[in-house]
Amino acid sequence: MHIAEGFLPPAHAVAWGAASAPFVVHGARSLIREVREHPESTLLLGASGAFTFVLSALKLPSVTGSCSHPTGTGLGAVLFRPPVMAVLGTITLLFQALLLAHGGLTTLGANVFSMAVAGPWAGYGAYRLLRGFGAPLMAAVFCGAFVADLSTYCVTSVQLALAFPDPGSGFLGALGKFGSVFAVTQIPLAVSEGLLTVLVMRLLVQSSKGELTRLGVLVAGERAAGSAGAVAR
Repeated sequence: MHIAEGFLPPAHAVAWGAASAPFVVHGARSLIREVREHPESTLLLGASGAFTFVLSALKLPSVTGSCSHPTGTGLGAVLFRPPVMAVLGTITLLFQALLLAHGGLTTLGANVFSMAVAGPWAGYGAYRLLRGFGAPLMAAVFCGAFVADLSTYCVTSVQLALAFPDPGSGFLGALGKFGSVFAVTQIPLAVSEGLLTVLVMRLLVQSSKGELTRLGVLVAGERAAGSAGAVAR
């Protein structure tokens, strides 16, 4: 959910930038530590970032001043945890703002908070909850990607409603209007993103089983065998 350049009031833009900054700094430290301790993960990190960049660049017009699109952050959140996705998502949003005029620099903080912070944490929480209850890997991955996408749109709706409350019904009225308009395009996109993320994870299980085991996505023993069997089916 990329809010366009200059669309937010200056105070809101500064506030969202300040809210996002600690997550990005922590994510940068996590990313550096991951690369130093496990240089073999560089390729998978790059693939996670590229997945986010490509999906989030596929924009559809939506509410004035914003757009609807997949986010691609669920995959990286499952693989490397949400802190790493904070910095990968920020890099993605920065490049898109500079090269594609998608989003903007003044709204970067707000876009980072919704897509690179809130989305990955919500998606990872859904993924871990389902895995904790013994759900199959692919079902948990689908739900993680779905929730990461949908929660991003929910946070963007909140951001826009705070900036532009309805003259009659205030924040809640504006939130209902923004949310209902976004939902028309975003719910199908979230389902599509969940299915695509499952497809990518199936390929990774087949080609990078050792790396996924190290990252804790696949668990050694019976659960790992069950996950692999689910992929084969």
